[in-house]
Amino acid sequence: MTARSGAVLGIETSCDETAAAVVVEGREIRSNVVAGQAERHAPYGGVVPEIAGRAHVELVGPVVAEALVEGGVPLEGLEAVAVCRGPGLAGSLLVGVAAAKALALAAGLPYVAVNHLDAHCEAVWLEEPELAPPFVVLVASGGHTLLARVDGPGRAVLLGQTYDDAAGEAFDKVARLLGLGYPGGPAIDRVATRGDPTAVRFPRPVADDRLDFSFSGLKTAVALHRRDHPEVPVADVAAAFQEAVVDTLVAKLVAAARAAGVRAVALGGGVAANSRLRLRALEAGDAAGLRVVLPDRVLCTDNAAMIAATGFRRLRARGPDPLDGGIDPSAPLGG
Repeated sequence: MTARSGAVLGIETSCDETAAAVVVEGREIRSNVVAGQAERHAPYGGVVPEIAGRAHVELVGPVVAEALVEGGVPLEGLEAVAVCRGPGLAGSLLVGVAAAKALALAAGLPYVAVNHLDAHCEAVWLEEPELAPPFVVLVASGGHTLLARVDGPGRAVLLGQTYDDAAGEAFDKVARLLGLGYPGGPAIDRVATRGDPTAVRFPRPVADDRLDFSFSGLKTAVALHRRDHPEVPVADVAAAFQEAVVDTLVAKLVAAARAAGVRAVALGGGVAANSRLRLRALEAGDAAGLRVVLPDRVLCTDNAAMIAATGFRRLRARGPDPLDGGIDPSAPLGG
């Protein structure tokens, strides 16, 4: 492969997933390796930043090596190295950025810094490369919940976001209240299949014409209900809580599509792996005459393929970034 091989190594360490991937021309996934840390954080009911950072130091080398071998591309055969620079946990971001800079410097490769939220918005093109903008993306994860109109690569416009808890954070907190363990999203998704979503009518957060979200009140409602009605089966509470979150996310997604005047929507972020959300999004999209694109679950959760693909497009559009650039734990969409 030449220096214009189109093969980009992506590295993602924004939270508690150590990931590396090789993607060619921003479309062809050659490898997508993810090393999780759930078992390390489970005793604490959530991600412990110090533990996450130390785990990244331990895992990033082997994960990158595996991605290169599986991708069939030697380091010197890459066109660039891309990495998530934020938003995320500062200690975790530093590990990935340091690794990416070291690899780029050692191999004489261009270095590209990628915004994690932009990558989630553009991950849809790994599933549907021909999807034409504009379209609306719902990004729902443990750290973020937002709606954006994507007008093209690197051109995402924020339409609405959460005032407080992210949807994934609410899942984790409610799972802990119900004794379901960590990570909370998959745990509630599994248990809810045995429950009745109509057993409890929890409030629908920010149920007006705004495109913003708020989940802290819903979390409190679940806690109060559990205290006052301990006899209600956990599966019913989980299903009712999940339905409230999904109702809110889907309603806002459809409303955002109408407000933006688009005919296609997509999901991104770890919560987009939720089976109920995926089903309801398809149903609501069909009823509203919208095309709904659901990336593979692996492309919804934190992964490096989306970083590599977004990095490729950024490299071709604006060139490499300087090696003296830092991280931005609070980077906004497009920042």
